[in-house]
Formats: sequence, C-alpha cells, structure tokens
Amino acid sequence: MTIETTIVEMARSARAATRELVRCPSETKNQVLLAIAAAVEREAARIISENARDLIYARDKGLGTALLDRLTITDATIQSMAQGLREVAGLPDPVGTADETVLRPNGLEVSRVRIPLGVIGIIYESRPNVTIDAAGLCIKSGNATILRGGSEALHSNQVLAAIIQQALAEAGLPEIAVQVVPVRDREAVNVLLEQEECVDLIIPRGGEGLIRFVVAHSKIPVLKHYKGVCHVYVDADADLDMAVEIGFNAKVQRPGVCNAMETLLVHADIAPEFLPAMADRFVAAGVEMRGCMRTLEILPRITPATEADWPAEFLDLIVAIKVVNDMPQAADHIAAYSSNHTEAIVTNHYGRARQFVQEVDSSVVLVNASTRFNDGGQLGLGAEMGISTSKLHAFGPMGLKELTTTKFVVFGSGQVRE
Repeated sequence: MTIETTIVEMARSARAATRELVRCPSETKNQVLLAIAAAVEREAARIISENARDLIYARDKGLGTALLDRLTITDATIQSMAQGLREVAGLPDPVGTADETVLRPNGLEVSRVRIPLGVIGIIYESRPNVTIDAAGLCIKSGNATILRGGSEALHSNQVLAAIIQQALAEAGLPEIAVQVVPVRDREAVNVLLEQEECVDLIIPRGGEGLIRFVVAHSKIPVLKHYKGVCHVYVDADADLDMAVEIGFNAKVQRPGVCNAMETLLVHADIAPEFLPAMADRFVAAGVEMRGCMRTLEILPRITPATEADWPAEFLDLIVAIKVVNDMPQAADHIAAYSSNHTEAIVTNHYGRARQFVQEVDSSVVLVNASTRFNDGGQLGLGAEMGISTSKLHAFGPMGLKELTTTKFVVFGSGQVRE
C-alpha cells in the first residue's frame, strides 16, 4: 500500500473503533491499562533493546543532546511508564459524568455530560514514553488514537504498540483503537493532517518547528504549545536559600525539557546578596549565565545578555538573568517574552504572591515551587497528553478530562415548545 492509502485506512479504522470504545465500561478500560503496565515491565529487556537500535540511528543522524535524552528508555523510564498507567487506571473515568444539571421551569432536566473527543492524532518527536502515556489516556477517556512518533523512535514505538494492541485484543477491544504509523516518511504526517472527516483533534509534541509545521498544514483543530520560555521571579521578600534551591532545580534538574526555567528575574533589593549565591551553584553545575547590565554589575564575569536571549528556549544549561525594580516590572517582562507555559514566584509576601498568580497569564503559575512541577504526573493527572498553551479547549497539562468534551442531555416528560 502507498503511504496515503495506509494513513487513510488507519484513520477510517480508528473512527470505527470509537463505536466500540464508547460502549466500554470503566472496569474493562482499567483492566487494559493494568495489563499494559504489567507487560511493559515484563518486556523491559525487549523494549530497551529496540530503543538501543533507535539510539544508534539517532546518533548517526546527528540528533542533539536534548533529543537523545528524550529518546532514551532506561529502567527508570520503564517504571515511570508503568506507574503512569496504574495511576491513570486509578483515576475516575470522566466519560458519562455530568458537569452540571439544571431543572428548567418547564420541568426539563438539562445536563452537560462528558463524552470522548473521538479520534486523536498525536505527532511527536523522540519521547517513546509518549506512546504509552497517550495510549493510556486515550483508552481510559474512550478515544481512539493514531500515534506518529519521530522517525528516530520507530523501533521503540512499534514494540510498545504491539504490547498495547495485545492487551486490547485480550480484553475484547479493537486493536485498532491504538495505532502507530509504521513508516518514517514525513509524507505520512501530511496525509494524516488532511483526515478531517475521521480525526477530531491533532496534538503535536516536540520542537517549535514541528508544531508550527503542523499548525500551518492541518485541516484538523490543533492543540499546541510552541515552546517553553519559563520564568522564576525572586521577590524582595523571598527566602533566599529557598530561592537558590528552586532556581537550581528549575534550570539544572533536567534542562532539555519544556518546563525548565530559561529566565531568572531578581528583585533589585536582594540581587546583591542572592545573585552571587545563585551563581556559585550555577557555575558548579556548568550553567552558562547571560545577564542584563544590572546583573553584570554584580556578576561581571558572566556573558552579557542580548535581546535574543529573553524569548529564547535554550533547552540547555544556559540561563538568562534580569534584575527588575519590582514585581510589576517582572510581570511586564513575563508578559512580553513568556510563551504562556510556566512561571513561578519565590516570596514570603502573601499579597504579592496573590497578585502574581492573578496577573501572570500562563498555563501553570507556581508560588515557592520549581517550574519543573508543570507535569501531568506531578499535578495528579497520572500522565499527560501534553501541555497546551492555547486556551481552546484546554490550558496546561492535558489529562483525562481534557480529552473529553460535553454534550447536552435533556430529560423531559412530554414537554413541547410553545
């Protein structure tokens, strides 16, 4: 079959699978997730072996450190995937629940009831763990899914797909409810983005270039985030030891991910004391610091920042640092350069914390905590489909509820409209 024929058939069969998924009780969906989790652990050696083939391919292609990090499956990755599935299995099933019910004056009972979106296409780079997370969330929320991983992760994704499909089949559900595009050719993406009659939503996960390509070419609605330009603002009333730990974790714990801090904003009153302590930790970890002129007065040996550094997503051990006069100036900087992903304030001043939370327009805003917590698993979603920085119809990490919509269900007793 041609690539076009393959993708069209996948889309049509996924649409057909939704008819069976919508009838599937929560108990069966949970059993499937638990079976996949057990199989992932049982087949760990085979998964890691297939992943090793992908890593060889990726290194030959010259992939950067950040992408190689996201591609690599370790024993810890295996445990994380299995644990994520078990957590999703333990969460309430949103399908069929009523968000609200209102009794109208004429006696009609009007409810908004949660239903699956239908067929979700997911396009992503590296990150074979997305195959498991996405499949688990879609199965539990009653959606069929077509997964198109990066060419560098083909072997990893195929072995994971085989495990998922076996569990579906053993539960009496259609294997085609979860499908992985079996080719590396990018033409498959182009064809998938044209299947608006069968696919209800596209979710791209990866670099800015991939997401902009998907948005530009898709005939299907797209949930997106272009990049993660995340900020930590250290307020005048911050606990400075806490601020150092949060700043270090936000930048260094895993610098190649979208919820890592890229810009550190520091109140002028505490900058002379805070910045040298923060710089010592960064230097020890090999972090390159790029500072504004006021920062350079305190840390004269660091690299001067340029205008291009403020909107940059470094995805590396690089951080931009700016000294600000007060919290409104910090909020203005965030408004100008943020990607609406994740921002944090470190402060012991309750009023400023509340003001920051109110004014800063990002998908997750934290008080006295690292930006690294913008993650579905960390926020209690079990796993996440991705982090949306568009506000329709989801904002922030996407879990089960974000993979459903609502329909009106109306119960009457013979009412007719006058």
